[in-house]
Formats: sequence, structure tokens, C-alpha cells
Amino acid sequence: MQPSFQAEEMMLPSGLITTNMNYKILLFASLLCSSAPALAQNSQSTGYDRSNLDTSVRPGDNFYEFAVGGWLKSHPLDAQHTENGAFIDLYELNQTRIRNLILEYASKPQKKGSLGQKIGDLYNLAMDSVRLNKEGWDPLKPDLTRINNIKDRREYQLVMAQLDRCGAGTLMFGIGADADLRNASMNLVSIGQGGLGLGIRDYYFKQDEQSKKIRAAYKAYLKKLFMMTGDDEAAAQKKVDAVWNIEMQIAKVSYDRVKLRDIDANYHKLSYDQLVTDYPGIDWGNTFLAEGFPPFESVCVGEPEPIHEVEKILMDTPLDDLKAYAEAKVISNAASHLSDDFRKADFDFSRVMTGVKEDRPRWKRAVSLVSGTLGEAIGKLYVEKYFPASSKQMMLDLVHNLQTALSERINEATWMGAATKAKAQDKLKNYIIKIGYPDKWKDYSGLQVNDSLSLYDNLAAISRWASDDYIARHVNKPVDKSEWGMTPQTINAYYNPTTNEICFPAAILQPPFFDPKADAAANYGAIGGVIGHEMSHGFDDQGSQFDKNGNEKNWWTKADKANFDKRTKVLADYFSNFEVLPGVKINGKQTLGENIGDNGGLNISYRAFQNEMKKAPLKTVDGFTPDQRFFLSWARVWASNMTPQFIQLLITSDVHSPNMARVNGALPQIDGWYDAFHIKRGDKMYLPKSKRAHIW
Repeated sequence: MQPSFQAEEMMLPSGLITTNMNYKILLFASLLCSSAPALAQNSQSTGYDRSNLDTSVRPGDNFYEFAVGGWLKSHPLDAQHTENGAFIDLYELNQTRIRNLILEYASKPQKKGSLGQKIGDLYNLAMDSVRLNKEGWDPLKPDLTRINNIKDRREYQLVMAQLDRCGAGTLMFGIGADADLRNASMNLVSIGQGGLGLGIRDYYFKQDEQSKKIRAAYKAYLKKLFMMTGDDEAAAQKKVDAVWNIEMQIAKVSYDRVKLRDIDANYHKLSYDQLVTDYPGIDWGNTFLAEGFPPFESVCVGEPEPIHEVEKILMDTPLDDLKAYAEAKVISNAASHLSDDFRKADFDFSRVMTGVKEDRPRWKRAVSLVSGTLGEAIGKLYVEKYFPASSKQMMLDLVHNLQTALSERINEATWMGAATKAKAQDKLKNYIIKIGYPDKWKDYSGLQVNDSLSLYDNLAAISRWASDDYIARHVNKPVDKSEWGMTPQTINAYYNPTTNEICFPAAILQPPFFDPKADAAANYGAIGGVIGHEMSHGFDDQGSQFDKNGNEKNWWTKADKANFDKRTKVLADYFSNFEVLPGVKINGKQTLGENIGDNGGLNISYRAFQNEMKKAPLKTVDGFTPDQRFFLSWARVWASNMTPQFIQLLITSDVHSPNMARVNGALPQIDGWYDAFHIKRGDKMYLPKSKRAHIW
């Protein structure tokens, strides 16, 4: 599950991709099982607030409005955010907490080379508006001059790789290394599609009014950047046209969000020698050398067609147009970290993309930058102060209880045979559980921050260090299953199929997701749903293709796989008819994995809650039964106002359904919800049992 925060996180260079497929599943979480102690209840609060409700709405007609309508009315969207709600509330709380941690080092001199010096100086560099405004675009001039002086196409490719290593995003594709999907114990170098300034291919072709506005705003943004760095209007427009033509050429053959979820369609392993033979238009030797890669034997080309298109572009496009493309990437990637006028240009474009009305204050942007760049260093400070050991143990207990519940539901499934059930149980039993923070922390001793250099130069050096560090730990190396895909201060969670792990960072383990002082109804409905969500990802349409060791390997009988596909299609078709704005519907194939996560997560957590109630029953509170409060807690997690532009952005680019749909779309598929609120035929949200997707 995911919210988007507009955070300037700079952990890897723009071109360095870290997976062979679009897979790490973000946010509604899940954990593991065995016989575990019951969650204490008797003296605890309900975690329930009646003011969140709108009781003028019937639960069966619009449960989202019923459950959180009061909250939506009392929490209007402010100018600084594209959405509000639990994620944003916690993110803002974390911003303040992390700022205070940073100021311990930024407010006084630190020993040169110490971690405190790196934290403090980077923050102060980001905060020094006087210096940034004085420098203007001077920090960019050496790189732009370097691009301008390129003499031929071979030199062009070399310089692009060198700049990309420093975070400029100048390659027209991504390179990286992550677990080999079919040999998950070893990392594999990977190449994937990229090069699009708008990120998602659909933005280049969709004909709705918002997409047209985005395209126009993007071109205007690029033109402004070119003019701000010395071009007159005519020259700037010529460069914009060149950039757009290149990106359109790439976009035409790029995979959309649905095809990117097709594992086999995005896996093409070959030897390095074969790569050179099959894709001769790219100077792979110099590209990988300039990016800092050691020699390697094998590589995975995720999306062949866009890479072949890049070959044509590098061969046929006028050199001056290629240079314009490179300039655009250098300037746009740096814009938010330059002077105020560049930041404003960058923000003005984001206003069109997301509907945000007001930029975040500088200190918040500086905190995001430091927290993203020195993620685990900040994370270590964060958990020491804000994450008690008792919370980790309670989470482990919850995970174990949910694992038991999923195991029960697998055994009870009428659509699976014994052989497939045994494989599913074995995979479930072998889940790796990560809670709070890593067992070993990242070493930042090689990273340098020098306050005599510009912020731009420091970020370039940091990106180069991060890239080199990542490559050193992954290329030609076995997979390190202790590595985390998120920092502890991240308000999110994930499942990774190649390690068969579920991970819950410390920052999400606080109210309204997890509250040690709240009763079982509140915690199972909220964080339990998160746990179940991530747990279910191991058995969604993608995760179900991986075995307990993280290898893409079929463990299904033919009949059972056909039954599974039939049931997931019900969910895909159902969400494809769910309207989130007038005339705007969810893409059920694009969001299928996440919708399976919510469907399974709710069913698993609800079963675990029922098991808990048998041991320690709860009473009705304020007219609401424990079962009702379970579903109210789920809805509270998703209470959120959003700009229409942001909703459209999610529909286009995200594999998650918008928040309202994760309540009103998810709950009609859950049998227990009907019983809890006495939902009957004739209620607007009623769905006949025969049309519900009974999966996990």
C-alpha cells in the first residue's frame, strides 16, 4: 500500500533500477504465525472515535461515508497536500521528529567525517537559501558545458553514463541488479525501460483533459528550464521539441502498467556477450564501465522493445537533439535543489500533475532530503527514540496469529487440491518476518559531505557513492536476505517475492495503524489488515508464481491454477467497473495484486480476530459490536480527502486503488462485513455471494 509524499529522497541515481520487475508491494501489511499469546484487551481503549462517523448515511449504501464521513468533513484538504489522512498525519509527525533529531547535529559543529557532520552539513546546505539563490544555476554549468562539448555519438553515450552515475538520470533506460527471479539466491544485472520525463507511458497518449494539461505543462516546464539556463525562446522551444520527440519515440514501445506486471513478459536473461550482439546500438562496455560495474556474465533485459528503440534513437537522432535531451534531464533532476526560481518552476509543474496548491516549507524539504539520503542513519536514531521493544513483540504476536488464520483458510479452501495446499502451507511457513528495523545497519563511512561545495555537487557525489555502494553489494553477489527495502522511518510496508519476506517499518507501527493501548478490534482491523495484506501478496496473481525460496516456479496443479485465475478475474472485472471520479474508473488488471492483497488481508485478519475473540471476548461499545469496530478501524486507515488531479495520477500510475475504493470496493467482497452490519439485498453496496471473489 502506498501514499505519495512528494519527498525529495535521493538514495540511488535516477537510472539505477533495483529489481527485474515492478514488484515490491507497498503498504497494507502482513506477518507470520504459530501459537502466540493473545493481544491484551481488558483494560484497553477501543481506538474508536464516534465523531469520525456520518450516521445519516446507511452502512450498506456507502460504508466509506458512514464510517469516516465525519472525519472527511472535519479535515478539509489544506494547500500543502494532495491528500490527507493517516499516512500524511504520520508523515508530518515524522517530519517534526526527524527534524529534531537532525538539529542535534546541524545546530553545532561536528567532527569532520563523522556521521553527525554528514547529517548536519547536508541539512544546512539544503536550508541555505541565500547561498542557493546566489549560486543560481552555476553548479550546473560544468555538466551542461560537458554535454555541449560532446563531439560524436560514442562520446555521447560515455558522458551520459558518467552523468547518470551521479544522479542526473541521463540514460534512456535503467540499469541495476537484484535477485534473479529464477535463481533467487543470486543477484542478476538488469536493464529496463526508462527515459520518460513523465514517468508513465500513458501520459503521452491519453486524451482526457487532465492528461492534455499535463503534457502542455511538461513542455512549458522544460522550455522555462532551458530559458533559465541561457537559451533564448526560439532555442529553448527547439530543444523542447527535440526532447518531446525522443520521449514519444520511447513511449510508443514502452510497456504499460498492466504489461509491467507480467512476470514472464519482463524476464529475458542472456549472457553479456549476447547482449552486445543483440543490442549493438548501445555501447554497453563503456556504459557499464562508466556506471562503475565490474565484469559480469549474465544480464536480464526486462523490456526488449524500448531498449531496441533506444538503439535507433542513439543512431538516427541528430546529435544536437540528443544533447538537448541530456540537458533536460540534468536540469530537471536538479531543479528542486537549486535556487528558489528553479524550485518554483519545478513546483508549478507538480501543481498541474497533482493539484497541490502550496509548496512545502524549506525545512520539510530539507528533512526529506536528509532522511532519504542517509536513510538508515536517520532510521537508527529514530527507532532508538520512538520505537519501543514492546511494540515489536506485540507485532510478532499479531503476525503469528494472522499466519495461523491464513493457514486455516488455506486448509478450508474448497477450490484447491491437497498437493497445492501443501505447497501453499510450506511457503507460508517459510515467510521471513521483518519488524521495525534491520538487524544490521548500513555503513555510511565512505559517504562524504563537503560544505565548501554546492548542494548540487554534494548530491552528485552522494549519488555516485550510493550507486557504487549498491553495485559493490549486489553485482556478482548472492542475495543478502537481511537487507531492507525500506527505512525504519517509512510509513509503509511491503512483501518481496524473491526473498519471501514481509516487512513492517517502525514508523507505521503507531496509531491509527497500531496502538498498544487499543483493543483487539482496533488493532486487527487496522494493522491486522496491513499484515494480512502483505501476507496475501505472497499468494496474489504475481506472488503466487514464486515458491518458498523466492524462485519463479510453478507449484500449482493445472486445475487449481485455473480455479485461482477464475476467482481473481472476478476481482479484476469488479474493480474495472468501480468509478472514482465522474467517468474515471479503476483499471482492475493494473490494481489486481493490491486488490487481492486487501481482499485476502481483510479475510485473514478477520479470521484471526474471531480466533482472538474466542479466547478473550470483547463487549459492544457505544452501540457497535466488536465485529463492527473491526471494519470501522479498517475504514479509518483510509479516511482521506484527495485532489481530483491526484486521484487521476493514481489511476494512471499506481498499482493501488484510491483510498475510497479500498473500503467501498473491498468490503462488498468480504462475507464477514455483511454479517457485521446486516447488509441486505437492496442496499446499494450489496453484492450477491455468488459474485464475490472468494480467494484467500
